[in-house]
Amino acid sequence: MKIEDIPAGESWACRFKTTTFVDPKTNEAVEEKNLAIGQAHRGIPKTYESIGLIQVRDTDTRIVQLLDTVSNITFKVPFDDCWDVEVVEWINEPNETTELA
Repeated sequence: MKIEDIPAGESWACRFKTTTFVDPKTNEAVEEKNLAIGQAHRGIPKTYESIGLIQVRDTDTRIVQLLDTVSNITFKVPFDDCWDVEVVEWINEPNETTELA
């Protein structure tokens, strides 16, 4: 299945790759907020691959917004850097009161 063919209103996920800061010890994406001037980032720039829940897709720009299932970081990724698009089978249906860990 291609991202552009996903029906609206359904939950889908895919594997993706992007360049971001990655913790060299765990190989997990890391996000630093409010770094002070001169403060070192704990990650190193690297190609990162993971599985993401598709939140938003833009067929005009061919960009998809994904929530990484490992780090809970949101990434915006080109369609061409996504593969293995599959429907999500929820164990517990998400709702408005459910919060991510």
